[in-house]
Amino acid sequence: MQYHIFSPYRVCTLGAHVDHQKGLVTGFAIDKGVDLEFDVREDSKVLLKSETFAGEVSFDIATPTLVKQGHWGDYARGAKFALQKRFSLKHGIEGTIRGSIPVGGLSSSAAVLIAYVMAFAKANGIGLAPFEVMKIASEAEREYIGLNNGLLDQACIALGKKDHLLMLDCESDEYRLIPKNPAMPPFELGIFFSGLTRSLMSSDYNLRVAECKTATWLVQAYENIPLKAQEKTFMRDISESMFKRHRDEMPPRFARRAEHFFGEHKRVREGVTAWENGNLEWFGSLSKASCESSIHNYECGSPELIAIYEAMLETPGIYGGRFSGAGFKGACIAIVDPAQKESIEKSITEKYLARFPQYRDSFRVYFCHSDDGARFV
Repeated sequence: MQYHIFSPYRVCTLGAHVDHQKGLVTGFAIDKGVDLEFDVREDSKVLLKSETFAGEVSFDIATPTLVKQGHWGDYARGAKFALQKRFSLKHGIEGTIRGSIPVGGLSSSAAVLIAYVMAFAKANGIGLAPFEVMKIASEAEREYIGLNNGLLDQACIALGKKDHLLMLDCESDEYRLIPKNPAMPPFELGIFFSGLTRSLMSSDYNLRVAECKTATWLVQAYENIPLKAQEKTFMRDISESMFKRHRDEMPPRFARRAEHFFGEHKRVREGVTAWENGNLEWFGSLSKASCESSIHNYECGSPELIAIYEAMLETPGIYGGRFSGAGFKGACIAIVDPAQKESIEKSITEKYLARFPQYRDSFRVYFCHSDDGARFV
């Protein structure tokens, strides 16, 4: 019997770069993503092909996980690694994985990991709730792939619901799925690919995580609070009032990271209220403010992404938007008026390619809707 898993990509509209510091985040699963079609094998072999990447992946699901190989098969090995810590795995799969749009900025790695976790669990008769899938996939990315991420990506992909905004507290793991207000005007999600694919492992992602933790250490030191190991230190451990007392004493780069965290915390809370009230103008303005803080306080964003964002600011029909993913290459996302999609695509394309004509063949624009989370179809 052949199985088919659809694992959606995600967009984060508010709550940028704070999940790894146990902050508040929001996002949607979208109707573009990863499809994994597979058969369960009688033996313990895993045989995988990809329609995106070259080569085949083959390993034994019952043996201990070896070190990373440095190619796309590591995500399947990472899923095996995290599941093996909890369960005995005896049956492999044989299948093909494909993505519906290019990699870069929509957490395709998290979507792939969730698909593999669900597939290996199905093959071995393991029942997992969406929250368990999310936790296992996140652990695989942190402990095997080596990316010090939070839970934002996996939460949107595993828990998402069509026409609902997900709000997750990354400290308590409490979440809400907030339905679209009936009075809200129609909207779609615009995705503007810079033409650059990006790997978080080759960006400054892990460096920014360390800077946030160092900022926390500095505030705690000024406050005479005992320090913990860095891996157990998070910006949520300190209050905004503590930070403000010592902001001017801190090296500026660390103060900027904390400024972003506490500003984003407020924007998420306001954004939830705006969403509940059906006020897309307000929600969009907060998303723009989030991007400004990402540029100036968190200091991420390539010249290409900043050019797309600046073009978005000048384009009618866009409520708001920001960098997507870790914001070093990848894509920008926007909340848009569906009636103006054609003019939006024309405007952004012309403005961006006027500055970066070298991406004429790789720049892409997509429009999509919110969707349910990862599932068997």
